Amino acid sequence: MSAEAISDTLSPVLTRWTIGGSAVADAPMAWKEALSGDEAELRLLAVAGQFLGVLVLPAPPGTLHTLPDLPVLAIPPVPDPLRALARRCLKALQPTGNQSAFMRLLAARGRTMHPADWIPGRSDDDLPAVYAPLQDWVAGSSARADADAVLAEANWSDFAPAARCVAFDALRRADPDAARALLATKAASEGADVRLRLIAKLATGLSAADIPYLESLATDRAPKIKAYAARLLARLGHGVSDTAEASELVAFFRIETKGLLRRTRVVTPLPIKTPAQRTRRHELFSRVDYASFARGLGTDDLVAAWPFGDDPQADAAFQAMAVQSASDAVIAAMLARLTSSSTLDLMALQRLCDRLDADQRMHVAKLILRSNHARFSHARLFIDAGADIDGLIDTNAGTALVAAFAAGSDITAEVQALGLIASQAAAQAALDRLTRAGINVAEPRLDLLRLNATLTPIGAIG
Repeated sequence: MSAEAISDTLSPVLTRWTIGGSAVADAPMAWKEALSGDEAELRLLAVAGQFLGVLVLPAPPGTLHTLPDLPVLAIPPVPDPLRALARRCLKALQPTGNQSAFMRLLAARGRTMHPADWIPGRSDDDLPAVYAPLQDWVAGSSARADADAVLAEANWSDFAPAARCVAFDALRRADPDAARALLATKAASEGADVRLRLIAKLATGLSAADIPYLESLATDRAPKIKAYAARLLARLGHGVSDTAEASELVAFFRIETKGLLRRTRVVTPLPIKTPAQRTRRHELFSRVDYASFARGLGTDDLVAAWPFGDDPQADAAFQAMAVQSASDAVIAAMLARLTSSSTLDLMALQRLCDRLDADQRMHVAKLILRSNHARFSHARLFIDAGADIDGLIDTNAGTALVAAFAAGSDITAEVQALGLIASQAAAQAALDRLTRAGINVAEPRLDLLRLNATLTPIGAIG
């Protein structure tokens, strides 16, 4: 009997056994006689397992090809004794979508995940720059630039896509004019998604010098490129909103003057009479730029005049407009107004998050940690993992965490957020406080804190 025939004969035998029937029932008559007795089925399955494991080789699904060696990343992996703990932490964070944040925590401490424990998927974009070579390896790119090479027109093709994006970001931060000139020369040869990722880097160090290039993108073949360039132009005061649409949006509001001695101009939303009007107003907010709206209302300080709290839907749409098309100064003014209140509006602050710089985000996070309804998970929305903040367990958020544990509440998300943003000393202090409160130090909930407290910072690369 050939190997192929034996394999075909075994198929129904193993199927029957898998679903709970007698494997011997479907065996050929000659096999039944040879395998008679109380242990017939076990002997049959043992022989079948040996046959399939030794004499049968699975055929590859397609053409095989040899992959290049895994790239060596610029910073070392987690030490071997901590790899199992790091794997558990990564698995625990998967349902919350914080795996990339975990990678940033490790990178901030000068470590990466061991490639035997984790390799990025093709859709994993939000990763520290140190993983760019591994992302390009996964994508099958063979381009390899020198580690210390500066991106330029001559070596553009030497960089694989992820590494090129990282190098372009570094160039934009170091020499904005050179980065813009390089983009004007080379971007047209890239696909729309790659162009958009590169053009988005212009938001860093955005200035009037970028205006001619951004205006040239009005003829780009990709609508999303044109739309993004228009948003950047609007932030520089060069918005091109439709005049009729801007006037229509302004008609949903009126300017009133209040106060006897100190005359204050205040924007007042007019009553919405139908759902169609509300839908139209929301649509206009998404189409009109901030500067055009402010000019239409006749005010130079629209943030100060805006009646936050009177119409939550209008507030959200107004903030979305500002995030898309207002200048950095307007965003800073809006942040100052929202944080001047004794009660923080977390949702309103979160809408601004994409436009805040690192210092502004840290300021908001510290306000949240000191607030009456402090949560580590709320502060984590504004600051990146690896922020290395000291004294966290002594904040109002730390007090709330210990109280939540004493009350029997689920504290998993809070402990994870704490572990992502705490310094090594703060993580150890939190472990000590929580174990004194009654949590077993070996509990899986404390895995991230234990890893944080163990990882001594070494030279890190983003």
